[in-house]
Formats: sequence, structure tokens, C-alpha cells
Amino acid sequence: MRHALIRRVLSSRSNWVIPAAIVFAVVLWGGNNVGTKFLVANSAAPWPPIWTGGTRFLSAGFLLLGLLRWSGWFGEMHPLRSDLRRRLWLRGGLSLAAYIIAFNWALRFTSASHVALYLGAAPVWALLWEGRPADHRVAMRRYGAALLALGGVFTLVWPSLRASSVNLVGELLGISCSVLWTFYGRQSRGLTQALSGLEVTAHTMWRAGAWLLPLGIIEVFLRGFHPTPWQFGVQGYCIIFGGVIAFGIWNVALHYWPTSKVYLFNNLIPLSTMTWAHFTLGEVVTPTFWIAMSLIVAGVVLGQGNWFRQPALSNR
Repeated sequence: MRHALIRRVLSSRSNWVIPAAIVFAVVLWGGNNVGTKFLVANSAAPWPPIWTGGTRFLSAGFLLLGLLRWSGWFGEMHPLRSDLRRRLWLRGGLSLAAYIIAFNWALRFTSASHVALYLGAAPVWALLWEGRPADHRVAMRRYGAALLALGGVFTLVWPSLRASSVNLVGELLGISCSVLWTFYGRQSRGLTQALSGLEVTAHTMWRAGAWLLPLGIIEVFLRGFHPTPWQFGVQGYCIIFGGVIAFGIWNVALHYWPTSKVYLFNNLIPLSTMTWAHFTLGEVVTPTFWIAMSLIVAGVVLGQGNWFRQPALSNR
């Protein structure tokens, strides 16, 4: 009955239900980014970054698998062939593990809003990864978008370059995690030929956690681990709200809306993260953030927008 109600609400012709749900997911992800920053860098006893990501992915992945298997909200699960299991381990899970290492360590050295803004440029890197299109107008649009996004990235990095600041390490890691997020997205896109988006998320999450856990245990042994109840609460938020609920909303929205339409909301994640960071961690919003955000968003809109008339295509 709950499943039928969810589908009836989301498939209605209302103009606000789906966008409101996506915005809610974006708000949850902003809190997730800031919560991770708090755990690995801002708390009195910071958590080891790899351990934090590994335990989170294991927990969120298994919770998602449980929802898929027993709730019936997201359709039936597909069986896993041996070749698909191998791809989930070596492509999806491993690439997601590499991403979260760069992401969590970037948060150690730079602000959460900067890292989120680098991730906002991921759609531009995805376009460049596809190669040069045959239509020269489309090619010029893509390269123009890349230049705008790179301009935004340079705007963020330049103060660290001028000051020779240690924060440059965080900025470079932020750029790396943006590229790794794009790579993971490409791997996930290939896996969705056999699995639903939510299945890919669940299977790659727990496998990424399994890849990370041995390194996380070494990290705990070398750096120590002294958690507090408050830290466990923040980690719980990131697992349930930033992982299960936000990803669930995102994938359900992708079922009803075209992918390009849903991903436009990705541009709100840096703004959501910056707002959370400013009011919870006291991070100062620098003038370069707004300049960089304007350039990166302009690059994403230019690169993703359909600026030339083309034959009608399927929404999916």
C-alpha cells in the first residue's frame, strides 16, 4: 500500500512534488558533506577519513539492499551473473572507493563548500570524457563549457597558489575527487544496462566499503579512534539521510524525469553545502566562492543545455 501511495504521488501531474523532493535530497547531501567535514577535520577527536568512508558505505549499502529486497518500493531485484559481480567489484566498487578517499581527505585540508563546488563541475568533465563530437558547434560548446569550469576551478585554487598555503593540497584533492566522481558515474552508467540505478548504488556502496575497510583498520591502528556519541549521531545522519534517503529520492526522480532534467539540480549542492557549513561550522564564505560558482554553473549549463535543434529523442 505504501509503495502504491509513493508511486501515485510521484507520478501525479503536480508541478511541485518531484522538484520539492529533489531539493530535499540536495539539502540532505549538503548536510552529509558538512557532517563528513565535522567528523574528519573539525571535531575534537577527528575520525580517520578512510575508516569513516568505509564504514559509511558498508552500512548504507546493506541498508539499501535490505530496502530493495524486502520493501518492494523500488521494484524487483535482478540476479547477478558472475561477470556482473566482477564488474561491480573492479569497476563500480573500486572507483567509488577511490573517490571517497580523495573526497574525505580533501575535507581534511579545505572547506566543505570548496569540495562541493569542485564536484559541481563533474558534468563538464563527463562531457569531455565522451570525446569530440562530429558537430563542430557541439564541440565548441563543450570546450567553452570546460573553459568556464576550469576558470571556476582556477579561481578557487589561485589564492592557495599565491600564498603557498597547505590548503593547496585540499584544493588538488578536491579536483581529483571531482574527476573520480565522473569516472564512477561512467562506470555506473554501464552497470545500469543490467541493473536499476538504485541497485547499482547499493551494490557498489557495500563493495566500496569492503575495499576500504582493510585500509580503514590500518588507519585506526596508526591514528587511533576515540568516537563520541555525538559523532556516531552525525555518522548515522550521513548513512541514513545522506545515503539511503537522498539516493532513494534521486533514483526515484530519475524514474519519472529525464536524466538531464534531474541533474540540473546537482548545481544546488554547492550552495546547500555552503549554507550548512556557514551556519553549523562557521565557515567563512569567500568572494572567490561566488565567482567560482558562477563560472562553474555557467559551464555546466552551457555544456548540458540543448542549444541546437535536434530530432525528438526519448526522455530516457
